[in-house]
Amino acid sequence: MKIGIIGSGEVGRRLADGLLDLGHEVKIGTRDTSKKEVAEWIDKHRKKGGKESANASIGTFAEAASFGDDLIILSTSWSGTSNAIEMAGPSNMSGKVIIDTINPLDFSQGLPPRMAVGHGDSAAEINQRLIPGAKVVKGFNIVGNPHMVHPDFPGGPPTMFICGNDEQAKKKVTDNILTPFGWETIDIGGIEGARLLEPLALLWITHYFRTGTGNHAFKLLRK
Repeated sequence: MKIGIIGSGEVGRRLADGLLDLGHEVKIGTRDTSKKEVAEWIDKHRKKGGKESANASIGTFAEAASFGDDLIILSTSWSGTSNAIEMAGPSNMSGKVIIDTINPLDFSQGLPPRMAVGHGDSAAEINQRLIPGAKVVKGFNIVGNPHMVHPDFPGGPPTMFICGNDEQAKKKVTDNILTPFGWETIDIGGIEGARLLEPLALLWITHYFRTGTGNHAFKLLRK
């Protein structure tokens, strides 16, 4: 698939690496293509050579959104998300599947952060309204980026909860990305389910600050 990533932080680069390993074409969109981390990322893949090198590229937000014919990933900080969507161009994302990895975090009161939106709305719903023609799927927001790709835990594959209004979009994300990455996936319904998943991420974050380690993930146990 051709996948555009809006955001060049740790989450965007980690997912890009995993997608390239699966053989997808990936373009990371960034506000500054000369940024040190971005330059190091593209240089790393150029040195690898071969198909992966040819499949990795960087560009502007608009270029990444246009490039992602099959899928686009939103991985910006919450404070910069609406501006990033505006710069990417909602028309460039219309009709496409969008994975929203974003947690609406407020750091103004210190650490751990608080939620920036109330429980009657969510970042995913806001982003769906900003890109009304897109098919937004919430995912990858409830775990730290080191474990987003091929999570390896003693208790077996952890659970990635997703939600979104388009059934085929959720199936595409599950079949082409989450399952190959090694996740168990549970669909909790429409995009309003993000009102549960984003606070769930805050639980993950709170435990991170209490323990000083990000080596944890959620697992739904059945009997």
